[in-house]
Amino acid sequence: MHQKLNIAIVLVYCIFLAACGAKGDHTGYEYAPQMYHSVPYEGLSQVTDEGAGQLISNREDGKGEFFNSNPHNPNRMNMRQPPEHTVSRNPYGLLPNNIHKDSFALAERILKNPLPETAEILDEGLVLYNRFCTHCHGSTGAGDGLVGQVYLGVTPYNSAAVKDKGEGHLYHVITHGKGRMLSHASQLQPMERWKIVRYVQTLQKQ
Repeated sequence: MHQKLNIAIVLVYCIFLAACGAKGDHTGYEYAPQMYHSVPYEGLSQVTDEGAGQLISNREDGKGEFFNSNPHNPNRMNMRQPPEHTVSRNPYGLLPNNIHKDSFALAERILKNPLPETAEILDEGLVLYNRFCTHCHGSTGAGDGLVGQVYLGVTPYNSAAVKDKGEGHLYHVITHGKGRMLSHASQLQPMERWKIVRYVQTLQKQ
């Protein structure tokens, strides 16, 4: 009798588990779905539209996402006040890496080098340039590096096509690449790219 009861309990348990599974158009049941499908928040902004954000809500009015924002933050952010010298968004609401890879004109117009043109920055830019750029662009930026001599077509920095390009353009090319030049974003941190930009600007004037 007890054996039959145990078998019946196991069968009921298996049926219960099978009923919770996803199948066809049924996505199944989840315990605490908000933990599986949490709503991501942008740290530097907050939801202010009461009609927005009804992805997941336990509230009867469906305004869970709105009320999960922090309306009392004086900086209108979901995060605390950023530390001093934190890089802010530019007026276009874009971060350097969010600009489309082909938008060179936009990058040139809005991206500004946060590093001063000092001897120390130029020296550090030279070290990075020799490490990552010389093999194609050459030591003077003439496009005559060892690789540039084999794969011809590396434009000199002081040529008419490049000498007037601004710092935003140079940074964007280093970040996303252009033509046969591939992206160096995985090799260089943003501040390292800006240091190289400072040094390349000296080669544009030669």
